[in-house]
Amino acid sequence: MIDEAKAFLLEGPRVATLVMVRDDGSPIGVPVWFDWDGEVVRMFAAGDSKKVDRLRDRPAASLVIHNTVDEPEAWIAWDGDVTIGGPGAGDLALRLARRYWDLDDPSRKATYDAWAEAPDTFVLLVMTPSRVRSG
Repeated sequence: MIDEAKAFLLEGPRVATLVMVRDDGSPIGVPVWFDWDGEVVRMFAAGDSKKVDRLRDRPAASLVIHNTVDEPEAWIAWDGDVTIGGPGAGDLALRLARRYWDLDDPSRKATYDAWAEAPDTFVLLVMTPSRVRSG
């Protein structure tokens, strides 16, 4: 199943939905950029974000990636605990920005440059999937 997932994911940059649990037990999903190396999923977030607070309290999450409207129906979900911290969050943010954004756009480039000046504002989010689902 991982090989199929990698082929699906590597077709181009895709935005994923990170599904977490709020304090009251209800689910919440937020869009995220991600990087999959065949073993772990890496994401980043601002260190002071609610996303990080939620994951500190309840690290269990799902990350769901799906097709676009003009593609055959397909999706993949990774389930597992998300760990917070470790080196490389700023580097990951800049690498993913180059993948997802057109840096010829002046507003995107300005944001990219601001991120490059303050890489310590980001924290690394890492999920080692305990389960992979697809359809």
